Amino acid sequence: MESNKLPIGSGPNPRRQSRRVTIRHGAREVIVGGDAPILVQSMTNTDTADAIATAIQIKDLARAGSEVVRITVNNPEAAAAVPAIREQLDKMGIDVPLVGDFHYNGHTLLNDYPDCARALSKYRINPGNVGQGAKRDTQFAQMIEAACRFDKPVRIGVNWGSLDQNLLARIMDENAKRAQPWNAQAVMYEALVTSAIENAQRAEELGLSGDRIILSCKVSGVQDLIAVYRELARRCDYPLHLGLTEAGMGSKGIVASTAALSVLLQEGIGDTIRISLTPEPGGDRTKEVVVAQEILQTMGLRKFAPMVIACPGCGRTTSTVFQELADKIQTYLREQMPVWKKQYPGVENMNVAVMGCIVNGPGESKHANIGISLPGTGESPAAPVFVDGQKKVTLRGERIAEEFQSIVLDYVQSHYGATEGADNSTKETAL
Repeated sequence: MESNKLPIGSGPNPRRQSRRVTIRHGAREVIVGGDAPILVQSMTNTDTADAIATAIQIKDLARAGSEVVRITVNNPEAAAAVPAIREQLDKMGIDVPLVGDFHYNGHTLLNDYPDCARALSKYRINPGNVGQGAKRDTQFAQMIEAACRFDKPVRIGVNWGSLDQNLLARIMDENAKRAQPWNAQAVMYEALVTSAIENAQRAEELGLSGDRIILSCKVSGVQDLIAVYRELARRCDYPLHLGLTEAGMGSKGIVASTAALSVLLQEGIGDTIRISLTPEPGGDRTKEVVVAQEILQTMGLRKFAPMVIACPGCGRTTSTVFQELADKIQTYLREQMPVWKKQYPGVENMNVAVMGCIVNGPGESKHANIGISLPGTGESPAAPVFVDGQKKVTLRGERIAEEFQSIVLDYVQSHYGATEGADNSTKETAL
């Protein structure tokens, strides 16, 4: 036996060490980078000029778990609405920081609408469309000066769809002089990374502290994103925001985002993430928040809500009861989390197993905090429930779902003591 052999999974997987950036709103401080938790971001798709509709969507995103929300600030009407949006959110008790997303005219809007500049907690600057030629340097400087004046951090966000064409031409000229020129893809990667780093350095030269800068280099291809961020992480220590520019709709968007971000996160790269899903017609905007949380939680990087484990089903599980119960329990737990995370600290670590037959049901249930093994085809119509590895009760009849939910709630209340002064009257959602 090898005496110095390490256990499986014990090898190093260090988090990339970046600077810490503080995003503030009132008394709330959100830390990005360093050893702070990886944050979940989202973005509204309302007309920002409609302050009420935008505030409502931000509230929904924040309640779903978004820790930073970005809003478009694209015209005078939108800029004028930002203070009202912030006021509405504060009245609702939603203290999530707001990021202003600026393209083309941010220098003008921040100057002409100082109340907007104050109400925002961070500015996003796209160096590819801040201006051309001499105007570019002047207008970029005006945005950085506003950040300094109002003490706001910035994200210098480069997109390959709006890359600075002058910089790209320079990189191409340099490449042409190489003895062995790079291919077009490598040139594009270099232009993205160079744009982010050079603009960050320029911002520091203009007086913005290095610990007020976050970088991103967004593309739409999985392998492109991985390659660009690996190089960006190698060359700088600014915090990095991860995300595909456009992930797409439905399962394709979820798979693409998961494939790209999980590789980088596993390598310790990334301090904030956003899942840029194209919403289905009439779809829920909060889905991008849930997907981001589930990526981080399934990788073991964050805990947001109790995890529900359920088997995929097979010929032994011809009944849909276990599928319906798993879905209902998962929905119930997520709906309770806005209240539970304050009342019952630690509840996000709970694991619940809903299994469909005797093969893996009892075993999986014993490894969860709470588990239920429903009967498969030809099995006795009984559902044993396990609590912390021990069989507690066997459920039968038509009310298995309601009784199991009651057991889950009792476990939460008894194992994750309510905080002092909290309202313990947890609202029950019928299954």
